[in-house]
Amino acid sequence: MLLTITSHQTPATDLGYLLHKNPAHVQSFDLSFGKAYVFYPEASEENCTAALLLDIDPVGLVRRRRGPSGEGGTLDQYVNDRPYAASSFMSVAIAQVFGTAMGGKSRDRQQLAETPIPLTAKIAVLPCKAGVEFISKLFEPLGYEVQTQGHILDGHFPEWGESRYYTVKLKARVRLQDLLTHLYVLIPVLDADKHYWIGDDEVEKLLRHGEDWLATHPEKEVIVRRYLKHRHHLAREALNRLADEDESDPDRAVVTHAQEELAIEKPLKLWEQRLGAVVSVLKASEARRILDLGCGEGRLLAALLEDRHFSEIVGMDVSFRSLEIASDRLHLDRLPPAQQQRIRLIHGSLMYKDKRLSGFDAACVVEVIEHLDPPRLAAFELVLFGHARPKQVVITTPNAEYNVRFETLPAGQFRHKDHRFEWTRQQFQNWAEGIAARFGYTARFLPVGPEDAEVGPPTQMGVFTL
Repeated sequence: MLLTITSHQTPATDLGYLLHKNPAHVQSFDLSFGKAYVFYPEASEENCTAALLLDIDPVGLVRRRRGPSGEGGTLDQYVNDRPYAASSFMSVAIAQVFGTAMGGKSRDRQQLAETPIPLTAKIAVLPCKAGVEFISKLFEPLGYEVQTQGHILDGHFPEWGESRYYTVKLKARVRLQDLLTHLYVLIPVLDADKHYWIGDDEVEKLLRHGEDWLATHPEKEVIVRRYLKHRHHLAREALNRLADEDESDPDRAVVTHAQEELAIEKPLKLWEQRLGAVVSVLKASEARRILDLGCGEGRLLAALLEDRHFSEIVGMDVSFRSLEIASDRLHLDRLPPAQQQRIRLIHGSLMYKDKRLSGFDAACVVEVIEHLDPPRLAAFELVLFGHARPKQVVITTPNAEYNVRFETLPAGQFRHKDHRFEWTRQQFQNWAEGIAARFGYTARFLPVGPEDAEVGPPTQMGVFTL
């Protein structure tokens, strides 16, 4: 059973500090089901790979069981895939061997531990009866580029067909802590089995390790049920608690918080300036088929609809309430037929690959990315730049440096209660240039709003072009 994790961030050997395992040594760890070994097949400045190898004793596992099953049992207790296929044994090993890293702690590289870096994880043999599509459904919403390689049952008998085992490679710019946590939770979900008793404490483990991402995952119900081995009372408890973590009326909260942000920026009429700047960039590029991702209440859609230069306009949002408001604002039910053919609203998530988003000249993402935590931001990057790949992408986001100029905004507070971050100009440019390099775009930057000599403009814009 083998898991490898590769860092591609120079100096890549800092991975050893993050994992608290020296690349120069092979280390072994005694576990209740066998032994774990950590070693580094590669350790250079450009790439550093840490390998976690489990040596499981299946006979010993059976003999240590109590009761009749430990007295000999059936053949499948001795002959099974446990020694080589990733399962809950791997999750336990990750927690015990890489526990400090999974907690996000690094004595010598704490800042690096808190930073998303380019990582690749490879699981040599992963069982999944549900097939390749299910693997993608679990990992892609978390921002991973997923590569899978199937294996036939027997090379001597190809007519037997494909097995349920895959070699899986996951690539993303992500914190090591998040990668380990995702693997810890999702490997047993793919295996749909656990080697130990599932009790109430497993609900606590799941909610603790999934607190930053599980509630918003499109497959959360499947994840919960399979992680808890279909113990229905435990799954109900976990799903109810996940629901309680959300606001009682999230759609209403989205609208309320947006109004609060508008009030802060109202003296500058910043929304009007943003929309004008976005429309100008789109017209200058001669884009005609436009996506508005995270369209909210439809302000940009209304501006685009007024200009007949734009032949097709699609607005997408995850909030039903926002789409209802946008529909009312645009009077979609009363538009002339020719206008109705130009515009449509769709419900969807920026976290998930969607065929409806392909083939557009341009995509607009206006004041959206700051609402995404790191795993969801990574998923958004892959969905938009990796899969949809419009010819042009226009992104706006607050300039954190300008916040000191808003008299009604308390020091240190974000403009919107749902913002996960607000970047400085340099932070935004670093992120945008990294996106451009990874996905083959060029990036340029434009100010939006009055530009302050000291702190810059209130809004910053990145324009990405293929």
